[in-house]
Amino acid sequence: MKLVIQRVKYASVEVDKKVVGKIDKGFLVLLGVGPEDTTENADYLVKKLINLRVFTDENDKMNLSIKDIDGELLIISQFTLYADCSQGNRPSFTGAAKPDKANELYEYFIEKCKENNIKKVEHGIFGADMKVELLNDGPVTILLEK
Repeated sequence: MKLVIQRVKYASVEVDKKVVGKIDKGFLVLLGVGPEDTTENADYLVKKLINLRVFTDENDKMNLSIKDIDGELLIISQFTLYADCSQGNRPSFTGAAKPDKANELYEYFIEKCKENNIKKVEHGIFGADMKVELLNDGPVTILLEK
């Protein structure tokens, strides 16, 4: 499982010109699922995500977690995180999990985030053509993998 985490001032996701998820200060999380991933991978990454200390404290040091700042999450499924560009110029996505498994773990990840008392957890629509808008804060972008 792979996460691209962006600290944002705001973010939203649109499907068919309709906003389906929107947050203020927090994390935009792009989530990719591999074929060998399990709920244990998701549990590990949820714990890392909600405890990641990259929000600034009163001394302008990255020392606070999303829970500390009462931040919000927008989680977007993104199989392209498993793109293999080693052969030619057209990526192969054979390293990504099949849609049924990926959606199951995506939904599981969202539910686990909600269970951790995050102020607001929004998400996109699995498999949809989504338009994502954000204002990266910093910029701060973190990659996590398990």
